[in-house]
Amino acid sequence: MRVTFLGTGSAMPVTGRAQTGLLLESDTNALLIDCGSGVLSRLAETEVGYEGVSSVLLTHLHLDHVSDLMPLIKARWLAGKDRLEIVGPEGTAALVDGLFDVHDYLEDRLEIQVREVGPHEFGIAGFDVLGYEVRHSMPTLAYRFTNDQGENDFVFSGDTEAFAGLTEFADGASVLVHDCSFPDDVDVSNHPTPSKVGDTLTGRDIDRVVLTHLYPHADRVTDDLEARVKDHFDGEVQVAEDGLVIEF
Repeated sequence: MRVTFLGTGSAMPVTGRAQTGLLLESDTNALLIDCGSGVLSRLAETEVGYEGVSSVLLTHLHLDHVSDLMPLIKARWLAGKDRLEIVGPEGTAALVDGLFDVHDYLEDRLEIQVREVGPHEFGIAGFDVLGYEVRHSMPTLAYRFTNDQGENDFVFSGDTEAFAGLTEFADGASVLVHDCSFPDDVDVSNHPTPSKVGDTLTGRDIDRVVLTHLYPHADRVTDDLEARVKDHFDGEVQVAEDGLVIEF
């Protein structure tokens, strides 16, 4: 598998970080996970491009995870593509319907397939996926992806507080991408701080943890984010940057 970080920022943009989006690839398949502002431009810079992504998987429906969804639809239509699959948690169908209510001239330009999923197994774009409900201010799913050989699992937390159930869900994975929105000196709910992330990783068998979804407060102290997680966790830890590619 190959993960390209298209957007590693948050609802408060900072220079160099688009909002949330990842490109997940296998040898034959490509999947866009979340589609926040700026992600479409980052996707256009990849070999896959928006022409090569026919499925989008949403963790939840906050603006910084969906605001490039309609621009993606229009870009695929203008590029001569004929379909897009949009998959996400409860409320995804209503979101898409609402977008087309506003942009009705795009409604019949592509074949749009919408599917809602929950904390269960499902397939998308050739990937086997397991959903897991996390702790955020609206229904949000973490996802665990398995490659064609049933190994080298990849887990994306979505937006969430840090809690033991999530890292148990990720136990044994090659890579866990975890929300780390704020440094330890910020009192926050619905998102974690690095010490809280690290505490939930104690004793977990995960090869690499990548911290993402950085607000400006965290973007200024990225070295400290890594250090605080490493206080509790022996595996590899790094802060994501837009354009980072991980193969595993």
